[in-house]
Amino acid sequence: MTTKIDQDEIRKVIESVPMLSASATQLLQTTTDPDHDLIEIVRIVKTDATLTARVLKVVNSAAFGLINEITSLDRAISYLGERLIVGIAIGDCASQLFNKELKGYEGEHGDLWRHDLRTAIASREVVTQSNSTISPDLAFTAGLLHDIGKALISDYLHGTASAVLEKIENEEISDYLSAEEELIGFDHTRAVHELALVWKLPEAITEVIRFHHAPSEARDEFKELVYAVHLGDNIAMMGGCGTGADSMRYKLDNNYCQFMDLQPAALANVMLAVNDDFNKLERSFAEAGESN
Repeated sequence: MTTKIDQDEIRKVIESVPMLSASATQLLQTTTDPDHDLIEIVRIVKTDATLTARVLKVVNSAAFGLINEITSLDRAISYLGERLIVGIAIGDCASQLFNKELKGYEGEHGDLWRHDLRTAIASREVVTQSNSTISPDLAFTAGLLHDIGKALISDYLHGTASAVLEKIENEEISDYLSAEEELIGFDHTRAVHELALVWKLPEAITEVIRFHHAPSEARDEFKELVYAVHLGDNIAMMGGCGTGADSMRYKLDNNYCQFMDLQPAALANVMLAVNDDFNKLERSFAEAGESN
């Protein structure tokens, strides 16, 4: 039995979600500015003792295999890069969402975090391998946040997965997004878009969150970024890292070719790079107690 969600109901759900920390919000705003530099990132992290401790714990985890321990925050941030700093900050603030068991999708604890992390890496590699002008760090951050709407609506979809898959197989509905809308009146992209507005996320990231399954509907100025995450999302699912029953049950917009110059060989390189980096980052976050 499902329940239709209206605007007031989704607001109640969102009110139960902790706000992003001031430092996480500042990092998101700063890293979307193409003219920022690493000094600004260091300055923000230094104002947050908890985040500072997390960063040092991650950089010194066994996954990175450093011979000498790093005790300087400046060196740690320089070594990890800003995308991982943002990832640590978001993972800490939004762990309630990332760690949630997605019962409505028949997903387990940690599936959402692993999928979003893999999508983030894939999105970054897509823009890198296609020689895009988009910041790889921005693509990473957008990919990391793109799917947390599933944690907001999962409970409302409890017990529906088998019926949804049957409808998709019988072509009664086009994809899982349509099923969410049909069953509860709200899909996960709309849900997380509402959260993004409350969190005051940068426009570029908000646009990705809302249109990562329908990139052609994004505003022109953000289309390239949205297509990068759209492709990264599909690459993550192709690599066996989905969020449950809905994996590979969304439409791929082949118009990505107009925005991403990815030849077959480059796409193969993306897949390899994603596998290598994902295993390393997942291990480092786990060892540091991030989002797991």
